[in-house]
Amino acid sequence: MKTSAFHSPDPVRPNRRALLQTLGAAGAGAGLMSPALRALAADAPAPAPKTVTLPFANGERELVTFPQKRPLILQTSRPPQLETPFEVFNDGLITPNDAFFVRYHWSGIPTNIQPDDFRVKISGLVDTQLNLSLADLKAMGEPVSLVAVHQCSGNSRGFFEPRANGGQLGHGAMGNAKWTGVPLKRVLEKAGVKKGAVQVSFNGMDKPPVEGGPDFVKALDIDHALDGEVMLAWAMNDKDLPMLNGYPLRLVVPGYYGTYWVKHVDDIQVLDKVFDGFWMSTAYRIPANSCACTPAGKAPTKTVPINRFNTRSFITSVSDGAKLKAGKEIVLRGIAFDGGQGIAEVSVSTDGGKNWQNATLGKEISKYSFREWKAAFKPSKKGTYELKVRAVNRAGQGQPMEALWNPAGYMRNVVETVRVTAA
Repeated sequence: MKTSAFHSPDPVRPNRRALLQTLGAAGAGAGLMSPALRALAADAPAPAPKTVTLPFANGERELVTFPQKRPLILQTSRPPQLETPFEVFNDGLITPNDAFFVRYHWSGIPTNIQPDDFRVKISGLVDTQLNLSLADLKAMGEPVSLVAVHQCSGNSRGFFEPRANGGQLGHGAMGNAKWTGVPLKRVLEKAGVKKGAVQVSFNGMDKPPVEGGPDFVKALDIDHALDGEVMLAWAMNDKDLPMLNGYPLRLVVPGYYGTYWVKHVDDIQVLDKVFDGFWMSTAYRIPANSCACTPAGKAPTKTVPINRFNTRSFITSVSDGAKLKAGKEIVLRGIAFDGGQGIAEVSVSTDGGKNWQNATLGKEISKYSFREWKAAFKPSKKGTYELKVRAVNRAGQGQPMEALWNPAGYMRNVVETVRVTAA
């Protein structure tokens, strides 16, 4: 069933009552509304909004509570774009469902999906066209699970200088979860992929709000689609997917940027040529060079579709501006991840990058997961310290000391800095 989303008179600040009534009333059967949210959707006045300030120009944002979500950072309400507060990443390697970021491209999002009626269609260059229910998918052999990072292409875009077009995100457009479902390979093999297949396209139930808008359709090369890791997932951290994270079925593409992780996927087509829709041929493209970068303010001469994550790392245990006690040792802690090679080493500097010490790596949950690191730090005297962290993956791919730039604000992975003061 396909429905249009709520109407809000303001594209940035949500008409919260309209939103909650639409999502709550339409999705009540899926348990979207808590009693507190039902009260908020009724005539009770909404509380004064709480705000956070992200550390870049025009960084003030509201914290809002959407159905099935704790308070998250509001980027836009139509469509819903919600960022995870960065402190969540210090609470554990697995990002809770209610804290997981939300990214849509169009406001025509599904709000009423009856799981028993849901079907995903597999068609195109196949021996047998399929229309599979969730029960059909779950009956296709033993489910598989994988812990993998899901990250928006524009994560951290707000830090780009000069400013890059697009949502001005902090570091919270990412998360790490356990995904459970069926390998896409198993489904395609059941349909029977014919000779000559080149790519597979994926469409979801979210639609443009006006006629003529380019439907959000993504594509993978046939070999990638059949690699056994790409998944049709119905569960996230051992629970049904939240509505705003793709309920009841989403594509999981381990190691690749979130643009490929199509939500509410209900239409899969095997193609005999490269898919040329807007979201592949025009949008989500990066400079065709090894750094995916251009000189600041310059457009690339040639582009390719965005693909795998680059290597990233963060300090999570202390924030910029934190006050520490001189002479007292603390343990710095953080996360590192990449596009699937796996993290080989992490090192930390406490003097702005002049000297580095190796950090201790935690257990590798999977090569696609956040990996924890720890390093001791004892500020020997009073003053300001510049803390930096850098990671290297098993293919030798590290992080640049100076931020790279591209017009879309994608793939930021500079060595990040946290400034603290010891007193």
